[in-house]
Amino acid sequence: MKIGPYQLDNNLVLAPMAGVTDRPFRQLCKQLGAGMAVSEMVSSNSLLRGSAKTLRRANHEGETFPRSVQIAGADPAMMAEAAKFNADQGAEIIDINMGCPAKKVCNTLAGSALLRDEQLVARILEAVVNAVSIPVTLKIRTGWNTEARNGPDIAKIAESSGIQALAVHGRTRCCFYKGDAEYDTIAAIKQSVNIPVIANGDIETPEKARFVLEYTKVDGIMIGRAAQGRPWIFREMDHFLKTGTHLPEPSLSDIKTILLGHLENLYDFYGEHNGAMIARKHVSWYSKGQHGAAHFREQFNKIQDADAQRAAIHAFFLMLTPEFSSSSKGS
Repeated sequence: MKIGPYQLDNNLVLAPMAGVTDRPFRQLCKQLGAGMAVSEMVSSNSLLRGSAKTLRRANHEGETFPRSVQIAGADPAMMAEAAKFNADQGAEIIDINMGCPAKKVCNTLAGSALLRDEQLVARILEAVVNAVSIPVTLKIRTGWNTEARNGPDIAKIAESSGIQALAVHGRTRCCFYKGDAEYDTIAAIKQSVNIPVIANGDIETPEKARFVLEYTKVDGIMIGRAAQGRPWIFREMDHFLKTGTHLPEPSLSDIKTILLGHLENLYDFYGEHNGAMIARKHVSWYSKGQHGAAHFREQFNKIQDADAQRAAIHAFFLMLTPEFSSSSKGS
């Protein structure tokens, strides 16, 4: 899949997720097979640009290309300014958020709330595209509600405005994340435009990825929640889509190595204390489904020290090994 001048290694994309797709997680998913990773949302509000949080979100040091930064807002001029700001900070693709269903975003008439105002959508897209020389992409939902699935109309506006790729989550804003994603509207969107279309929503397995690609005829797949605690899902999907066969599940040793490497990057990026706080949710996702995980998470979430977190993870994975289980039974 190609976006502007960028030929991606494959057609698998990490979805932008607030509080999740920071630089350490984007780097990790790219290392484990994602063709592209989109940053968590950056507000277009210029008053927030100087904050430490915003500067971290705009930090792409050492990140492999293409560096895609998502911006959100409802004012065309501010969105254009935000696009220029992030391009100057090293963004190679600007992604516009018109898909977030969160009330705090929609209450500012941003995110998926914009889908109700097609004229404003056009003004924002044109302003951003004209403000930068790098590719601009767009993330949307299928519409505001099930009675107004205007995704195909928004897609046509996007294409005529100069948007170079479109990601579509298979739910309306009013659906939030309830029920099942539907792919008929995504298929209709793909039929309505000539730019690359990327399908998103409930794609959790290699088989589901292949089904959605074949059913909708889209160009790519975007993975969000399914990558939390399983960043290797990208290499599994890539291998399956290319060969029709499955990679072996990662061993406990592999998972432990990936997890500890992820944590080291979090400690380095945020500082040890803040990194340790952010590590908690990732460790919760990584440990899901493992024996004794609930008790482990309860204890781990009380730890505030990076060294103690490292020690707790070593102890947890030691407990999971067959050798430890056998010796425990015999003692």
